[in-house]
Amino acid sequence: MLPMMLVISIVMGIVPLLGIAWTIATGTITTVDGLFMSLILLTLSAVFFLNAFWELRDRGALAFLDKKKVAAAATPKVTTQVATKETPKATAPATTAIAAPANVAPQNKDPKPEESES
Repeated sequence: MLPMMLVISIVMGIVPLLGIAWTIATGTITTVDGLFMSLILLTLSAVFFLNAFWELRDRGALAFLDKKKVAAAATPKVTTQVATKETPKATAPATTAIAAPANVAPQNKDPKPEESES
């Protein structure tokens, strides 16, 4: 059985849509008041339907919407290993390099900085 919060969210999402239908049926949709009433009712309906969507998603009822997960689960992964013959790499003798001090900035190769043409 559906939890009560989900049922309330669905009902409270449908009620504003009925209000929009009533606004259209009475002909007040063409007024500024009717327009803003419809926008407010659509927003209320969207909030409640979003809450119902999240509730269904958390319960796993909307698993069919995750096409990536369904496709990954449906196709088995086939791995093939290719045998390669590795040749031993020659190692060069370790040489000691003289490192520059950390507080010295690297020298600029171009003594003249380029000016941007703006």
